[in-house]
Amino acid sequence: MIERTEGLKKYKGFIGILLLLVVAFVYAMFQGGFVSWFLFYLIVPLSIYSILLFFYPLSKIEAERIIETRKVYSGGRFSATVRVTRNNRFPLLFVWFEERVGPSLRHTGSRRQLVFWGIKKEFTWTYEIEHMPRGEHVLEGTTIEVSDLFGWMKKSIFISNPKTLLVFPNLTDMIYIPMETRYDQGAAASRIQVMKDTTMATGVRSYQPGDRVSWIHWKSFARTQTLKTKEFEDRQSQDLFILIDRTLTPMFEDVVDLSASIMQAIVRHQASSAFLSLGEDRFFLPNVENETQLHQVLYHLTKVQPDLNKPIEQVISQEPALAQATSLLYITSELTHEWIDGINRNAGNLRLCRCFVVKNKNEKPNKNETALYQYAKSRGVDAHNITKDRFAQAFMEVNRS
Repeated sequence: MIERTEGLKKYKGFIGILLLLVVAFVYAMFQGGFVSWFLFYLIVPLSIYSILLFFYPLSKIEAERIIETRKVYSGGRFSATVRVTRNNRFPLLFVWFEERVGPSLRHTGSRRQLVFWGIKKEFTWTYEIEHMPRGEHVLEGTTIEVSDLFGWMKKSIFISNPKTLLVFPNLTDMIYIPMETRYDQGAAASRIQVMKDTTMATGVRSYQPGDRVSWIHWKSFARTQTLKTKEFEDRQSQDLFILIDRTLTPMFEDVVDLSASIMQAIVRHQASSAFLSLGEDRFFLPNVENETQLHQVLYHLTKVQPDLNKPIEQVISQEPALAQATSLLYITSELTHEWIDGINRNAGNLRLCRCFVVKNKNEKPNKNETALYQYAKSRGVDAHNITKDRFAQAFMEVNRS
């Protein structure tokens, strides 16, 4: 859809040009002489061009946006090219191009460029947006404004071309180490889930539909021409429960980045987890173990805002899903005594509880924080400070400590 934005200002310009021609002609008639007539003849071609520009149909101009950056992450750069075409060669002198964006991107700088178009039928314009904020953003369309030499006549048009742009959280590749792992040889029976440990093959069996290609025993196939599948030792690993805090803090974006990175690491490790995000609304997935479910979590983390407007300990007191959690990983930037007491009251089946507290790199723990972590340990909560530059080693460092 094309919207015309010519208003009263355009008509004022047209009337002004006609008055200028009349005044210049009258002045030349009464004053006479070379100078006055020279000024009149100088103004005539400029005025004629401005009048022709007034009648020039901008509605015939078309604009197409080509996205150069397919996947954008928080803080990254976005690039797009706008191809503008028309069906004639009327000379256009000064042309301003501007990409109109939604409110969430208006603080990211100017996307406006002045060019001399000339008589070309096609023009391409590339713009970039640095330091893209995480979230769901809208590119609304292209505004084109044309002007004559002195700015007497200006016309503009907005060409609507809406496009939704997702800027994902920063994902850090990390090595995921389960908080608790037990093998069935010599281990006591428990309610924790059984999954395959693909690092420990114990034999081969006949291939069954649904077996992964990576489990096929190719040496046996080459020898017998029959598909065989490796058998692995069953490993019992708890259902991990991920809980993130959406309280407004300066480190909220890092909390989102760490949460997204951990969920990606868990799925890549072929493990599973539950995911709970608490804020103004509740987002809960009881089982995240494949790419489709991971994409749902990442989509939520792309759009999520720090909108928890009351203490999280009040929210978890009304959260039924926590009652079934056996191993909890809590991601926040502010740990409190109230949350520690609340999680002990509301997660009755909890055996393991770990907390990643996201901090600024230059922030040093104070006495109150040290005392809080000691209190957390006494209540069965294993709390650790973590900074953005150490995200990749998060599980390795915690398991060494």
